[in-house]
Amino acid sequence: MCVVDGHQTTQIKNQTPVTYGPGDVIIISPGTLHVNYNASKSESMTYCCIHFNIESLKLRAEIIRDIANIPIMSDNDLAKVASDTLKEMLGYTGDKDLTREERDLRIEITFYNFLIQIIHSLPEFSNKNSAKYTEREAQVARSMATLIENGIDNNEPEALNVGRICQSLNISTGYGHRVFRRVYGSTPLHFIEEQKYSKAKMLLGIPDYSIEEVAYMTGFNSLSNFSKQFKKWANLTPSKYQQQVLHKRKVRAIKESGFFE
Repeated sequence: MCVVDGHQTTQIKNQTPVTYGPGDVIIISPGTLHVNYNASKSESMTYCCIHFNIESLKLRAEIIRDIANIPIMSDNDLAKVASDTLKEMLGYTGDKDLTREERDLRIEITFYNFLIQIIHSLPEFSNKNSAKYTEREAQVARSMATLIENGIDNNEPEALNVGRICQSLNISTGYGHRVFRRVYGSTPLHFIEEQKYSKAKMLLGIPDYSIEEVAYMTGFNSLSNFSKQFKKWANLTPSKYQQQVLHKRKVRAIKESGFFE
């Protein structure tokens, strides 16, 4: 979130409100209860905001630990890149000369460049700010995430029971939930859903697999349940998503005389 004009105040639950101005940036971690409002009662205020997710658990945890929920002043390199990133993205959305595919790709490239800047900035912020979780908590969360990922990869629904996962690590379920959310910004159940969705999308993009096979390989006991859940995830039926993905690959392969992966 970047302020363009005026001053904005952000109130994060259990934290002192912070006020920041033009060019200043704040990255709010996932699941953080917060309220934003104009700091002035008489002057206008403009800000830009994008919502994004990061699949890399390591990077997500480091951002939450070192950068999230604190204002980054306009003279900082990361704030400058964040501001430029938002402006560049807005420029692409309004460029009528770009096709939808070109626009989306340019936005993705711009965003990934922003992530690279975050990675370069992490050492600077890790030295300034107090850690939001301990190394022990980070280890517990990593162990839980690894067990979940293994359960998804090996198609073992019984391995995705959060209570059993916590029991195998000799921790209480409540402690496991709290630590996982503190480190990664989401609950274990939400992470399980993310991993299932990611696997389903990957499998639907492989022509050799039928939708029924994909349903089984992602741990669903029926095609109907899988179809309903996938539509909640993607706002598309599995068959429609598969058609779109395979059509895009076919078109690109024809145009470029090669394979698209």
